[in-house]
Amino acid sequence: MATSKIKVGDTVRVIAGKDKDKEGKVLSIDRKNNRVIVEGVNKVMKHSKPNAQNQTGGIIEKEGSVHISNVMYVHKGKAVRVGFDYVDGKKVRVAKTGGKTETID
Repeated sequence: MATSKIKVGDTVRVIAGKDKDKEGKVLSIDRKNNRVIVEGVNKVMKHSKPNAQNQTGGIIEKEGSVHISNVMYVHKGKAVRVGFDYVDGKKVRVAKTGGKTETID
């Protein structure tokens, strides 16, 4: 499986859709469907029945998923493309900013 350019915990900016230009932290990644859940983005209403965890039930607001191609990694306040490079024999993620590359991790 290929290494993902976006990881859980990264700060990303949405570049397309109804929540364009919003930023948030990646909460989870669905690699099979190429989707990410970003904190505070794509809020949806979910109707739930009462159960052990939620005694009252009702309408819950939570984050929906966004396609991974619609988010970009935020590095030093700017949305940047992410690539890979080898540093000391290890594969690391790098931010591609204006012709320069800076190590992310």
